Amino acid sequence: MTADNTPDAAASAVPGEQDAPGRVVLLTTSHRVAPGLLSWPAWQLLHGADLVVCADTDHPQLPYLREAGVTARHAAPGAGQLVEECAGGRTVVVLLTGEGDRRLTDGLAALAGSGRVRMPDLELLPGSYDLPGARLLDLVQVMDRVRRECPWTSQQTHRGLAKYLIEEAYELVEAIEDGDREELREELGDVLLQVVFHARIAQEGTGEEGDEPFTIDDVAGGLVGKLIHRHPHVFGDATAETAEDVHAHWNRTKAIEKQRTSVTDGVPVGQPALALAAKLASRVRGSGLRVPLPAGEGVGYRLLALAASAEEAGTDPESALRAAARAYRDAIRAAESATDGTATVEE
Repeated sequence: MTADNTPDAAASAVPGEQDAPGRVVLLTTSHRVAPGLLSWPAWQLLHGADLVVCADTDHPQLPYLREAGVTARHAAPGAGQLVEECAGGRTVVVLLTGEGDRRLTDGLAALAGSGRVRMPDLELLPGSYDLPGARLLDLVQVMDRVRRECPWTSQQTHRGLAKYLIEEAYELVEAIEDGDREELREELGDVLLQVVFHARIAQEGTGEEGDEPFTIDDVAGGLVGKLIHRHPHVFGDATAETAEDVHAHWNRTKAIEKQRTSVTDGVPVGQPALALAAKLASRVRGSGLRVPLPAGEGVGYRLLALAASAEEAGTDPESALRAAARAYRDAIRAAESATDGTATVEE
């Protein structure tokens, strides 16, 4: 076969010269699914086809087709040749590579639109489908290559990247508060990148930490185990009637897992002060302890009391203050516009 997409290439396929137009099936497969795991309709099609062609001699499905007794011809047929191969009602399957074959599909469309050729039935059959989360495999592969080949990326360490994780987390929070769905999707991706990046560095087992290596699969596996263990009301026999029941069980399980001796263990003191105060108040309230707020003079103690009160009322003080600050920012901008932007900035 030679590649030729012109209508003239199928001149012999004019009406009357064939008993039946036949059938062309374009079979697609996903590289994110293990080769050989084709759908049952795909296997039925391959076994019943008169001809199977594939342009890529290294197509990952070919060894499994051979094991199943399906012979694939190495060829890159043009549209005209495919129509000719279908003469007499034959079924021809084209095993596509990658994202498909635009040259072939455009050629078939041109033939069909010419009105000069009796076209076979044209079908597109997905032989395998991506499972939810399959694109994460692409992300891991791309991160591997970038880590190897990018001069900047290849030199990064956990400590050096830490500031970017904080920045991306704040940008994600901003997107959530703005209600911007498109920005939310992008910022989630940026946070996910940081997770995959750190896991890729950890995979090497080198750097300033010098610890034992682990991979993104170890990270995901640990998270799966944690979610199952901490949700016995979903995966086990326990019951939880309210969100508070779930929260209480989660905290009890964490305390056992981490062997914590204080409800304050695991609360990062480096987080924003209002968030820290609210978290401590939440831990105390959830534990059933009665710990009075420390008495003292100054704005810090007043803010602590406000943060604890907000947390008890179900309000995140950090988000509340941020929302008020954003309103203040908008008021500042409105005032600047009213004065034609002549305000000066003093630090």
